Amino acid sequence: MSGISASPLSRRALLRTAGALVVSVSMPTGAFAVAAPRKPALLPTELDSWIAVGADGRVTAYFGKMDMGQGVDVAMAQFVAEELDISVSRVDVVYGDTALTCDQGGASGSTGVQRGGPALRAAAAEARQQLVTRAAGRLGVAPEALQVKDGTVFVAASPGKSVTYAELVGGTYFESGIEWNKAYGNSLNIGGKAPLKPRDTYEVVGRSVPRSDVPGKVMGTLDFVTDVKLPGMLHGRMVRPAVAGASVVAIDDRELAQLGARVVRRKDLVGVVADTEWGAVRAAEALKVTWSKVGGAFPDQDALYDHIRAATPIKTVDEVKVGDVAAVWPTAARIVEAEYEWPFQSHACMAPACSVVDVRPDGIRAFTASQKPHAVRDCLAGYFGRPLDSVHVTGMPGPGAYGRNDAGDAAIDAAILSAATGRPVRVQGMRAEGHGWDPKGPASIHRMRAGLDTDGRIVAYEVVSKGFSRADISPREGDMTATLAGQFMGLGTKPEQTFGVPAESYGFPNKRLGWETIPALLDVASPLRTTHLRDPVGPQIHFASESFIDELAAASGEDPIAFRLRYLKAPRDIAVLQAVADRMRWKPGKPGTRRRVEGDILIGQGVAYAHRGETVVAMGAEVEVNRVTGRIWARRFVVAHDCGMVINPDGLKLVIEGNVVQGVSRACLEEVKFDRDNVTSTDWETYPILDIKDAPETVDVILLSDTAIEPSGAGEASTRIVAAAIANAVFDATGVRMRRAPMTAARLLAMLPEASHPAGNRRA
Repeated sequence: MSGISASPLSRRALLRTAGALVVSVSMPTGAFAVAAPRKPALLPTELDSWIAVGADGRVTAYFGKMDMGQGVDVAMAQFVAEELDISVSRVDVVYGDTALTCDQGGASGSTGVQRGGPALRAAAAEARQQLVTRAAGRLGVAPEALQVKDGTVFVAASPGKSVTYAELVGGTYFESGIEWNKAYGNSLNIGGKAPLKPRDTYEVVGRSVPRSDVPGKVMGTLDFVTDVKLPGMLHGRMVRPAVAGASVVAIDDRELAQLGARVVRRKDLVGVVADTEWGAVRAAEALKVTWSKVGGAFPDQDALYDHIRAATPIKTVDEVKVGDVAAVWPTAARIVEAEYEWPFQSHACMAPACSVVDVRPDGIRAFTASQKPHAVRDCLAGYFGRPLDSVHVTGMPGPGAYGRNDAGDAAIDAAILSAATGRPVRVQGMRAEGHGWDPKGPASIHRMRAGLDTDGRIVAYEVVSKGFSRADISPREGDMTATLAGQFMGLGTKPEQTFGVPAESYGFPNKRLGWETIPALLDVASPLRTTHLRDPVGPQIHFASESFIDELAAASGEDPIAFRLRYLKAPRDIAVLQAVADRMRWKPGKPGTRRRVEGDILIGQGVAYAHRGETVVAMGAEVEVNRVTGRIWARRFVVAHDCGMVINPDGLKLVIEGNVVQGVSRACLEEVKFDRDNVTSTDWETYPILDIKDAPETVDVILLSDTAIEPSGAGEASTRIVAAAIANAVFDATGVRMRRAPMTAARLLAMLPEASHPAGNRRA
């Protein structure tokens, strides 16, 4: 690849820039995108901030969120094409660029379609109405006499009388206002006077449109953030302490001069820069830093869950309280209790983070693979005291994200090095940094308890999760205190205490769902600091709650699906479970009924169900357990997914498949290892992820679409129940109830001799 060069470019000059590139219905592959000229003022209240028509008649939609490889941009193009009555192939979506798009929160909480879509739909509908009104004046007829087809407005009674969008406004501005709710981020919304198209007339929405970024990724022609090159660019590496919490005592940089490198230090933030990447790597190795002799910030790994149990909670919240659980315990005929455990997990992106930043007196230019480029902009503007519009951040494809990974930290590190050297700096992490220092998903325990009456019915149900906050650092790197650089520089932290509860609608008469958070292991600059990882705390909570529902079904002697349906009343909840049962040809009966034995292979089936926001999902898993090796192969999944109106069916199915594959990896393999001083799982051997030989053979997706229901999120919903579906299938196959993740072969093998029959119940 030739890389990307960056020169100043205004929105007004965008169309006139030769050689700039946009991939239709996809991410701009370069620093800039071809589009119609834009007004200098980028304001949510301006229609021109959302929609533009070029001189060639192509439509550009400006989307203030991000697509992280799931095709959200394609869905946005479909929305715009539908409302504008134009071919989707003529719609370009520009996103991830703070100079071109309003801040809609980036990729966040599966809100791309759910929260980002309404704004673009409203803008496109408003643009269409204004174009039709202009056409009516041009053609001398009433707007009601006109129809639109693929960007051409014509008189219905005389189709030869027509005018195109390009002839009406191409290359100029709408110069029209639009209503705005005065919010930024995920809550931003706009609305015009134009009505949205009736859904029963949709022709583009609901149709499968392929992603156009895939060929470039497969063939290696797509520019990633690692390909950015700026004139005069230096290469940087950060130097982290081997003992978490240590401070810099002294630095010996005498060997750096002969390498053509220099050190940059800001309190305990230490980095090196050199003219070449290899020079920076060698300089980081040659730099001699004396760190303070502290240590023991972390408990022994084996004592992690005991540490969580013993820790005094900072915050305790009961999110759901129905009836009086405490009053029922003394009268229950039987009480069933269990406790589940979930480890720290890493984002484990396929490559460490990279960012390029140029801090200049007249402005800041940054390239990042963060999910939230606007947050990076806000952080840089705040720290360096610059106006927001003088900081230009472009989000680009990177090695992955799915939450707050190390991408934002790399951008801030690069900015500090650039400001110190007066030149653009490219910071590229190493594998040990990516695994060792990325923010982590929190470790937790989950205490489950239920009371049954003499007929086996649930009369009381309680779930209390206890663990590290899922926002020890903000999931949005909009403030220096939320960054590793800021913490190393002594700027402190602003932790938020938050966790979560199971998302379901079981109608138990007495029900308590709550959580407790405990202090972070280290106050600042911790390799075990916690924040959002895909579906924040969803997998661990539902691993516990949906496994426990199966335990209650077993205690009641009931079929796991029938047991769930007994306590569910919502039609959508019932529909997803029934769809899974039908597709799997579920054999009714208590756990163990579906068990099959083929030599050393034990085969079982399990189910799980949950909500995520307005999305409802159920999953069936069929696993093969090798009783000689302990290997669990989650061979087959059936996923029934209801996220309301479906925009792109094939794209949605691919998103769900990705959820399942990553969910299997987290359920069966992923666990951050650490000692008293630091994270020790810093490569693919010590932090394994799912590989092709262990991937599911089949992921069968059933889409339950209802155009009457607004589309809701799909990027995370099916992730949260993968672990529970596997655990329930393992129990069906072996009689072993695994209550600690990851469900590794070694853990299961250690338990298998204890399971004498499918109804056994052993704890891992």
